[in-house]
Order: sequence, then C-alpha cells, then structure tokens
Amino acid sequence: MGVFLSYLLLGLSLAAPIGPINAAQLDRGIKEGFLNAWMVGIGAMIADMLYMLAVYMGIVQFLEIPIVKIFLWLFGFFVLVYTGIECIVGAGKIVSQSRGNKGESFIKSFFSGFFMSLSNPLTILFWLGIYGSVLAKTVHTYDASQLFLYSFAIFSGITLWDLFMALLASSFRKLLTAKILVMISILSGLSLIGFGCYFGYEAVKILFF
Repeated sequence: MGVFLSYLLLGLSLAAPIGPINAAQLDRGIKEGFLNAWMVGIGAMIADMLYMLAVYMGIVQFLEIPIVKIFLWLFGFFVLVYTGIECIVGAGKIVSQSRGNKGESFIKSFFSGFFMSLSNPLTILFWLGIYGSVLAKTVHTYDASQLFLYSFAIFSGITLWDLFMALLASSFRKLLTAKILVMISILSGLSLIGFGCYFGYEAVKILFF
C-alpha cells in the first residue's frame, strides 16, 4: 500500500508543474465550466497512455529520430500557438456566455488536450525518463500485475490533479469578476503561445544548428 501511494504521489507531482495542459484547462474551465476543463485533461491523459504504452513496448526509440522530433516540435508549435491565440481572441466569450450563448463542445475540448499532449516532445522525454525508469525497476522486482498496479497509481495521481485543475478553474468562473476572468484567460493564452514559441525554437535548433 505504501508503494502504491508513493507512485500515486509521483503521478500528482508529475502533473502539477505549470505547462500547456494546465493553462488550457484553466482557460476552458473559466470559459466553459468544469466538464470542458475536465475533457481537456482526459484528452491529455489518453495521449499520455499512448506514450506509456510506447515505452512499455519499446518502440519509443522511433520517436527519437531527428526528422520525427522536428515534426513533433513543429506540430506542437502550431497546436500551442493556435490554441493560445484562440484563448486570447475568445476571452470575451466569458461575458457573452453568461448571457446564454452556447459554449464549446466537449469533443473539441477533448481533442485540444489530446493533440496538445501528443504533439509535446517533452511528454515523450517525460515518459521515457520517468516511466522508463519505473518500468526498468519494476520489471526486475515485481510481476506484471504489480507493474499494472503501479502504472495505474501513476495515472490515478495525474487524474486527481486534472480533476483538481478542472474544479479550480470552474470555481474561478463562479467566484471572480468577468474582468479578472478575461485577464486570466488572456494570460493563459499568452502562456500557451510562449510554450509554442519554445517548441518552434527547438525545431529550428535541430534544423539549423
């Protein structure tokens, strides 16, 4: 039980640092409410699960090929910059939706989180480094059922954090004034654009340096 809790805390600590997914969840929660923010987190978790499976099956080395890394950095640049601009442009929706306008679909929120996480090369490095080391240690010490249990614990921690972020963002929507919510949404958008520019810079580095 103690080992399970330690992996649960590992999942929490891995999801907690501020990044594109947290910024996107904050923006969706403020504009659309809890369920949309939660769907962003679920989309990101599905992408995480695919990378987790890639590490487990040993095919993650394919993602280290330079041309594949360049594609991922550039795709991540496009996804994050586009989403960031959409956050800023749509900041006014916070006010208009309070007057009864229809919000964004759950499917769009889901795929936003999915592609944001899937196109993030840092996610690959994260799963390769963290889960890869967990896998190496667990395989030599425990059986397959224990490996599944500890993998589940990591994902439970990530799920709890995403749930917390969705609740936090939707609570902001109810507690803060429209003007402050618009400012938070704009800051979230700028944060996403900043991450996107970093991704673009990394792609340029691989291409020209």
